[in-house]
Amino acid sequence: MDPTLIAVVALALFFDFTNGFHDAANAIATSVSTRALTPRIAVAFAALLNFAGALISVKVATTVGQGIVRPEAVTLKVVLAGVGGAVTWNLITWYAGLPTSSSHALIGGLMGASVAAVGPDTVRWGGLVEKVLIPSALSPVLGVGAAAAVVVGITWLVHRQRPGPVNAGFRRAQILSAGFVALAHGTNDAQKTMGVIALALVAGHPRAQFHVPLWVITSAAAAMAAGTYSGGWRIIRTLGQRVVKLHPYQGFAAETATAAILFTTAQLGFPVSTTHAISGSVLGAGAVQRFSAVRWGIAQDIIAAWLLTIPAAGAVAGLMELVSRAPEGSTIVFGLTVVIAALIAGARVRRDRLRVAEQPQPP
Repeated sequence: MDPTLIAVVALALFFDFTNGFHDAANAIATSVSTRALTPRIAVAFAALLNFAGALISVKVATTVGQGIVRPEAVTLKVVLAGVGGAVTWNLITWYAGLPTSSSHALIGGLMGASVAAVGPDTVRWGGLVEKVLIPSALSPVLGVGAAAAVVVGITWLVHRQRPGPVNAGFRRAQILSAGFVALAHGTNDAQKTMGVIALALVAGHPRAQFHVPLWVITSAAAAMAAGTYSGGWRIIRTLGQRVVKLHPYQGFAAETATAAILFTTAQLGFPVSTTHAISGSVLGAGAVQRFSAVRWGIAQDIIAAWLLTIPAAGAVAGLMELVSRAPEGSTIVFGLTVVIAALIAGARVRRDRLRVAEQPQPP
């Protein structure tokens, strides 16, 4: 195999790993915040169902591999730079604790590297608008409406019952709804990495037809499951507690709405952001009870990060594509991405240790 192709596959699987811990919050944040599941059990549960969901179909993978940039205009170095940009942006937002879209980071990375290498004509702008931007803009709106409708229906059904039994019942129900979100997340998000690897295989073997081999499907599923199991606790806290404090029935409503959106869009081949869907659903479920219950300042920060993701990841990927033109450029891009990942991870570990040290010790 071409060394550049090996580097692309390695970085793409690492991206899938970061996607797993970055987006672990999407499946389990509401269940953890309502105490329906303990954090460790919730993460293991989500990891297992993420793996299973990734095996369901390849429609989203086909959209990412063929519908965003023109495969015939893409080289291995372009794909490598695109994935490098996506990994870098994913880790930056992980460090900041922002639940941004890993999907948009990957799409933005591919676009930025392709534009830097060939020009804007290499991007399928119609496909981008139709299959990415419009569905992604609608998904949080649909999440708000669907979650709010489920909350209203639940409130009407249980308004005469005591809160204690109702909360206990919906904590148990959240195990199912969180499982559906995790399954849908695997179906949607793991396929994006599959599409990138398949695109790289075509770029490395121009006469080959676009196809997602079984080893790509299983390795992407395993990488995402491993990343999910590793956690992503700061993002879980942002989405599950800092945006709005949910009761169990609200968490159930948010998860049910999210799973329905993700399964529907996955069947249509739309690479919708799981983060957009769950964040909109959380806002909708919380705002029904009391509009002021939502911490709109945090929500605004999340929205700003959403809007910035595609251009920011694209800019980083564009710079990496320029670097890839140097002698041994692919090696430099791969090494640069690894160094950036190590620096961000090290900074995060040091910061967390300082916070633990600064906490008051019990007498």
